[in-house]
Amino acid sequence: MTRTYVVTGSASGIGRATAERIARDGHRVIDVDLHDATITVDLATADGREALVSEVRDALAGDPLDAVVANAGTMASPELCVRVNHFGAIATLEGLRPLMAGSHAPRAVATASCSVIGPHDPALVEACLAGDEEAAVAASEGVDLLGYPSSKRALARWLRAAAIGPEWAGAGIALNAVAPGIVETPMVQQHVGDPAMRELFDAAVPMPFGGHCRPEHVAELIAFLAAPGTERLTGQVVFVDGGSDAVQRGDDVF
Repeated sequence: MTRTYVVTGSASGIGRATAERIARDGHRVIDVDLHDATITVDLATADGREALVSEVRDALAGDPLDAVVANAGTMASPELCVRVNHFGAIATLEGLRPLMAGSHAPRAVATASCSVIGPHDPALVEACLAGDEEAAVAASEGVDLLGYPSSKRALARWLRAAAIGPEWAGAGIALNAVAPGIVETPMVQQHVGDPAMRELFDAAVPMPFGGHCRPEHVAELIAFLAAPGTERLTGQVVFVDGGSDAVQRGDDVF
């Protein structure tokens, strides 16, 4: 049976690999990004988020939406991390959720990060979870490199709480996240391309099994989580990080 998927951040990296992976299975992909996509919107803005929902609804033409992959993300600045990685992802999931009502096996997957277990700014995380975007943006001032992991940690915590609620589990919609390690994408390459930064990244995210990921490694897990046959799995943040989580947190965390 052909299914319809929305994939954000589809122009490159994990999003592109995911869209291609799903399309190879014969499914329809509505691709979304800032450019080079069927739907071009800016998920850092309220207007962009509203346009996303409207344009997806138009593209569906009355058919149900089967899965949402909220993958769009950035490392550009703490403010954009807050707006895109946290609030943009949630707006994508919440905004498109009603369109999945007619699917026989609705699924939603967000892209978090293995950095959710690392250093973060607690005040910024709590500001994100409070749901006040402008207050969270204000809290992001001066956090520098902690903006990205903090936004992803907040997203993962939101997802864990939301997934078991009436709007998601109660409506039969599975909601999970992937937590990649270092992935060789254009977003990351500008950082790990510098030998000193690469050494810093590798120290922070040790990946003993195979080293850095390629986008298709993560896409394979996303496709699994979004598949109709993957049942009774929800509220999970699944690490695809070459063992980094196990290295950093040890054997007493499951």
